Amino acid sequence: MGHAWNVAGFMVVVILYAVIGGLAASGTIFIVRRVFAPKAEQIFYAMFLIMIAAFYLAFTAYFGASAAWRLEAGVVAVYAVIGALAVRLPFALIVGYSLHGVWDLLHELQAHGAYSGFEPGQLTAIPLADGVFCASFDLCMAGYSYARRSQWIAARRKSGDQGPSEVGGLEPALQSLDKSWTPVAADLPAKVRHAAPVFPDRPWDA
Repeated sequence: MGHAWNVAGFMVVVILYAVIGGLAASGTIFIVRRVFAPKAEQIFYAMFLIMIAAFYLAFTAYFGASAAWRLEAGVVAVYAVIGALAVRLPFALIVGYSLHGVWDLLHELQAHGAYSGFEPGQLTAIPLADGVFCASFDLCMAGYSYARRSQWIAARRKSGDQGPSEVGGLEPALQSLDKSWTPVAADLPAKVRHAAPVFPDRPWDA
């Protein structure tokens, strides 16, 4: 078999893995939407992002890539932060899955001796076309997160679980904080209750 057959075989594997990655993403979306409400769905995808990032540590252990531990573990830590943000911010899901798709392709390119910005051995080895499969899955999830972001934000607003950045600044949060102290203040001794208020001017009530 000549080099042309090798290339043809590899292209078939790449195409199949890319298609399977897209089908896996479609199946995941279908099942998760049937099982979870929108708010829980967003949390699930945030946690799943951390899990697939950590999967590279399993490859590092399996292939005995001792030189890759530091970089791979550092990247997992970064995705853990992104995943934590993505629990509340759909934009973090879009960015996180997009970046992870690029990270998958970098591993695939290095596995085939293509140009890499990393030193040899810094990235763990992966099975054939695994990077293509994962990149296809991740990019589909990034696209779905972009399409679904409005529903996730609306679900959080409906449940009253949103951060200041989602409702237009810090003033509503300060109002809520001040009101939450009212029942507590009523139970305090008179001397403490008539002390100078924490927010004397209450500019948000103007």
